[in-house]
Amino acid sequence: MEIIEKIKDTLSKEKVSRVEFEGSRIIVYTRDLEFFRSSEEVIKNLVSTIKKRVEIRVEKELLMKEEDVKKKILEIAPNDAEIKDIVFEKERSVVNIYAKKIGYVIGKGGEIVKRIREETLWQPRIERAPLIESKVVDGIRKMMHEEVDFRKIFLDKVGRKIFSNRELDRKRIRLTFLGGAREVGRSCMLVETPKSMILVDAGIVAGGNNGYPILNVPEFNINEIDAIVISHAHLDHVGFVPVLYEMGYDGPLYLTQPTLDLATLLWLDYIEVMQRSSFKPLFTIKGVKEAVKRAITLDYNEVTDISPDIRLTFYNAGHILGSAIVHLHIGDGWHNVVYALDQKFGKTNLLDPAYTNFQRVETLIIESTYGAKSDIMPPRKEVEEQFMQVVNKTMERGGIVLIPSFSVERAQEVMVILVKNNFLYPIYLDGMIWDANGIFTAYPEYYGRKMMKEAMSGKDPFLSPIFRRISSQTEREKAWNDRPCVIISTSGMLNGGPVLEHLKHLAEDERNTLIFVGYQAEGTLGRKIQKGWKEIPIEENGKTIILKIKMEVYTAEGLSAHSDRRQLLAYIGNLSAKPKRVFVVHGEEEKAVSLSKAIEKIFKIESYAPRNLESLRVA
Repeated sequence: MEIIEKIKDTLSKEKVSRVEFEGSRIIVYTRDLEFFRSSEEVIKNLVSTIKKRVEIRVEKELLMKEEDVKKKILEIAPNDAEIKDIVFEKERSVVNIYAKKIGYVIGKGGEIVKRIREETLWQPRIERAPLIESKVVDGIRKMMHEEVDFRKIFLDKVGRKIFSNRELDRKRIRLTFLGGAREVGRSCMLVETPKSMILVDAGIVAGGNNGYPILNVPEFNINEIDAIVISHAHLDHVGFVPVLYEMGYDGPLYLTQPTLDLATLLWLDYIEVMQRSSFKPLFTIKGVKEAVKRAITLDYNEVTDISPDIRLTFYNAGHILGSAIVHLHIGDGWHNVVYALDQKFGKTNLLDPAYTNFQRVETLIIESTYGAKSDIMPPRKEVEEQFMQVVNKTMERGGIVLIPSFSVERAQEVMVILVKNNFLYPIYLDGMIWDANGIFTAYPEYYGRKMMKEAMSGKDPFLSPIFRRISSQTEREKAWNDRPCVIISTSGMLNGGPVLEHLKHLAEDERNTLIFVGYQAEGTLGRKIQKGWKEIPIEENGKTIILKIKMEVYTAEGLSAHSDRRQLLAYIGNLSAKPKRVFVVHGEEEKAVSLSKAIEKIFKIESYAPRNLESLRVA
């Protein structure tokens, strides 16, 4: 390939034994140890010239023996690093170091990691070990190591495709909405460029009809998809991904590392819930494994080529851990698409507001979940104060607070609110929440700046001793007898999960309180109780019983991880580059249309709420 020959000529062929790709990263292997140790400036100049990421590694036969490397790493890195594991990938000349405190392994100015590299000749990869054990994090990392031979071939293939000079029979950029337009759920956008075709998000409507993207259209051909890009780990954005792999897609999946871990947790839970409910899930464990094997994770602000004419960058979306605003730079400065959903343009306890500092934005895609004129949330401080008043009053009367919650983001936000208000009573966590917490503690660099600083200084709120895990019916019964206390449990809309066991036991006691902290969809048990139903039909042991709701019911409005209408408009107003056009999606039809009209009126920007299956040419 042209780029490989250019690299060999620049570095001199005598010093380069081979050149391979790891996705868009170019790996140069050498047997010349003097060149390896003194190549930093040469590589910097090469990167500056070709505008691609290049890394130099030593051929495997010259590497220090693995046993000696382990000793050397433990000798160089201080004990404060709390190194938990060292895993080798000899085929790539890479050593993975997992530590609870990675700063001690990196060292000031990277001095320790540089020393490890120079003395062992291995390329160190430093990753944080979760502070709470996480089977998902450990399982994904184990799979990546076990599949190193497959991934080596796969990533090289991806790289060769990215750096190919192919031309397709297209001279324009077109967006087609395969789901999520004038509705909430099954978000999926097809992006076609002169040289590429990618999907951004591939979600489902959990439990709904027409629950997945519409693919039986001429524009979609699974064999022509170059990449799938995922914004965040909610099923309405990531739930269809394993299906695509089971349908035959075998290309890369781009997302942040927390998104991969959280998505895997959700996929596995979805399969289990569907099977427990005697429904056939849309996908199997095979689809999950195929997706994870082909995942390419990116950090925020990391620019990477994902196809011959598309460059991808993720930025903080402020929505959930690892959620990303997707920036697509198409062609050599031709067109920039910013996909800003889901997002929160307001500071929360967990995360900073969504990123706005783009140099160019030709096309902006934005959500309208809370896009109606009436969708204005109360001030966050006021919401949290009222929430704590209700919780504390329940504690005073010896009751139990039951909080139905989504396992990712909302549960953690509630936990942080309780910790920062010096709550001293036990807080029991049921469902996937504890597992999600383990993932959170592995990635404090994705927290907002204030919380990240606290976590890095050993004050991660999820490690508080007031949190107790529920993993059996016996432990649920123990929690019911440990009053006063708080129980946070999935699912968030009372439409399944262990929260129903808690509701059955607690609903008829007036001392207790049910607090809703998230959206309750129409038709769900949560919405019925929220509306004031005092008698609820509920299944128990194959029979329908009538549950009387005597407990206090309270809704904490304003804890949403989505922007409300004011925040959505403020987001557009705060963009450093004014978009040429805005497409409004991810909202009920009336909300999407209303927000679109407001954008056009306020900002004098072309704005439109597209429908599903509309194909729109943007360049």
